[in-house]
Amino acid sequence: MKNICILFFLIIITFSVKAQNNNANNKGKISGKVIDAATKIPVDYATISVYKPGSTSPINGASTDPKGNFSIDNISPGTYTVTADFLGYTRQTINNVVVNGALSLGNILLAPVQNQLKDVVVNAKVPTVENKIDKLVYNPANDLTSQGGVALDVLQKVPMVTIDINGNVELMGNTNIQFLINGKPSTMFGSSITDALQAIPASQIKNIEVITNPGAKYDATGTGGIINIILKDSKVQGVNGSVNLSAGTRLENGSFNINARKGNFGVSAFFSGNGQLTSTTPSSTNRTSYNSPRDTLTQLYQKGTSAFKRSGYRSGLSLNWDITPKDALTAAFNFNHFGNQSSGSTFQDQNTLATLSNSSVDQQSVNYSNSRFSANSSDWSLAYKKTFNKENQELDVLYNYSFGTNTNDYSQQQDYTNVNLPAIGSIGSNPGTDKETDISIDYTQPITKDFTIETGAKAVIENLANSVNTQTLNSNGVYAPNPFQTYSFTYGRKVFAYYLSSSFSLFNNFIDGKAGLRYEYTTSTSDFPNTTIPSYGILAPSFVLSHKLDKTESIKFSYSYRLERPDYRSLNPFYNISDPHNISTGDPNLKPELGHNFELGYNKSFDKGGNIYIAGFYRYNTNDLQSFTTYHDSLTIGNQKYTNVFLTQRYNIGRETTEGVNLYGSLPIGKLNLRSNMFFADRITDNPGSPQVSGFAYRINLNGSYDFGHDLAGEVFLNYRSSQKGIQGTNPAFMFYNFALRKQILNKKASIGITAANPFNQYVNQSATTYGSGFYQTSLRQIPLRSFGISLMYKFGKLEFKKEKEDNATPADDTGGGGK
Repeated sequence: MKNICILFFLIIITFSVKAQNNNANNKGKISGKVIDAATKIPVDYATISVYKPGSTSPINGASTDPKGNFSIDNISPGTYTVTADFLGYTRQTINNVVVNGALSLGNILLAPVQNQLKDVVVNAKVPTVENKIDKLVYNPANDLTSQGGVALDVLQKVPMVTIDINGNVELMGNTNIQFLINGKPSTMFGSSITDALQAIPASQIKNIEVITNPGAKYDATGTGGIINIILKDSKVQGVNGSVNLSAGTRLENGSFNINARKGNFGVSAFFSGNGQLTSTTPSSTNRTSYNSPRDTLTQLYQKGTSAFKRSGYRSGLSLNWDITPKDALTAAFNFNHFGNQSSGSTFQDQNTLATLSNSSVDQQSVNYSNSRFSANSSDWSLAYKKTFNKENQELDVLYNYSFGTNTNDYSQQQDYTNVNLPAIGSIGSNPGTDKETDISIDYTQPITKDFTIETGAKAVIENLANSVNTQTLNSNGVYAPNPFQTYSFTYGRKVFAYYLSSSFSLFNNFIDGKAGLRYEYTTSTSDFPNTTIPSYGILAPSFVLSHKLDKTESIKFSYSYRLERPDYRSLNPFYNISDPHNISTGDPNLKPELGHNFELGYNKSFDKGGNIYIAGFYRYNTNDLQSFTTYHDSLTIGNQKYTNVFLTQRYNIGRETTEGVNLYGSLPIGKLNLRSNMFFADRITDNPGSPQVSGFAYRINLNGSYDFGHDLAGEVFLNYRSSQKGIQGTNPAFMFYNFALRKQILNKKASIGITAANPFNQYVNQSATTYGSGFYQTSLRQIPLRSFGISLMYKFGKLEFKKEKEDNATPADDTGGGGK
């Protein structure tokens, strides 16, 4: 790990010296602001292009931000033509733009088209990865291998994000991530993050924001950081939308979006659904264990198959009303449903050897199991935004309510085949609810051009409730209610927060930064027996400092102090006994995990579109939340005794330190574009009473896309994740690869694509070891990932633009960043 850090700093120094020697500071910059000529309101996402005189291909460009501003760096001295255009506006062309340093074009006025248009398609190309001061943005618009896929497929491509074969997501090696949808929390992530991400089609995603060190404005939850999934919408006048359909041998999904806007009122609606078709996974385990006196040795061999399928759908409606040019109201409702089902049979051979008497007992059996998980969540939100005459001064008020219901059912029965023993079995049902209310108010006040203050407060009220109903198989072969395994559980949590932060530029823009302080006070209650949860407060500082070495490269350093509160799955004391030898449960007494996160990043862009980003990081967590397995030669749950049991649940395990480096690079070579993301990290876990565990891991993905011309493009994606040593064994390595082609038709209003995932391998083999006090186990799972698919996309829309009355216009210099 030390060598990696040294290499990281040598790379930074090398590029810095090289940049200085190449006199890169001679490069220029073009900046400005695009506004509507009629309403004087900023035009967000307008396309700015820079051309050499007489050329038809831009050499550089950018999109305006929500306040209409743009800045294009790395422009060589010379004379250029600059264009600004956006859907429904007449293109504005500025000739003879002389660049010899930093140049401001001021306000660029775009005039709305004054008649009704025919179907229009805009093909504004945005960078795949945008590196901003406090976050990284991944734009999947040209991600071919994810077409027809789901959110997890898109996340595979995102820098600093790692996903294992089971769909567990890590950010910089940490699984404790706060997921947001359009910047807001949702109970859909509370019961199963993997299933929730499988329910979001890739076609619905506009971009994904990765925030490794969130500022004080964000909740302090998530020691790993924040992943914010931004769904597609439209703010242009008229009616437009899209339809996406895909079918394959493993995954099928579809989505429909429609947006309508007339004057200052807009409405958007969507529906999407997907299903993972039934697939069968063979598996086997070998376990050797000892009882507490170590006078009895038990060997358990299991071999079986499990058939698994998953499905989900989402729907939503959003209303937007620009009450005045400075007042906007947005109301939204989303409904989410997802679930999975599995069934299987497992042959078991258990041999117990009494070492003192040298006698053994062999028991063979077949375990039949079924499980079903289902979750529904509804999200309601009402947001009000107020802008003022002073630019960037604004007030935001948000009310968000999320209600989720979920059910986790299982059944299992073990029949003995070589001994005369009665069958054992159980049926369990665990319905629950999750309610969360968020109320927040945020205010931004610019003090000077280079100094802005932000402040705000937030209240989060969450209530969890569930019940457990269990039936066990009695000696008469009848399932009867078991009162000893039937109970209810409620859990309440309230979080009150206040923050103060600032954005600033120092020493003549030598350093740009953000710094803030957030205080959160948490109270929790539970009716579970022997559970007492103390209240606590946390003061969470954060900052990010950025310096431009020249027009093409920059460095930044950031820090945040965060916590991870136990989620629904970790707190729920329900025992899942679908496999009597492998039981899992939760613990209401878990404490929050606390983490210090440091990151040092370096970004370099090149003249022809290439880019590299290198980030070194150090993370230190206490009360670390991790899953831990304990072996029990016998375990009594209620009035039922189970033998030779693995019990898995999350614990607060000592301290964890993670240090590593992430490298991202893109290189365009003519019509070929290459991208790579590499992650290297060493994780050290210290658990009092246990030896220190160090586990090094790396992840490498390679992505190549090629434009064949005639609106035909292809892509290849390869991903490899190494094995990693953990506190109880080794997590398996795995590799997968995808191929894709996409043909755009009907003047790029439609496209047809084909994908192939792992076409040359039926299974991805997962070999793992697990060990602990009194046991050692090896396991093999063969996961069927091979699939083939076809996808269709069609965009439609007739857009109408009308000039607003001059009485409603507001001078551009006084606009506070509101827009359509």
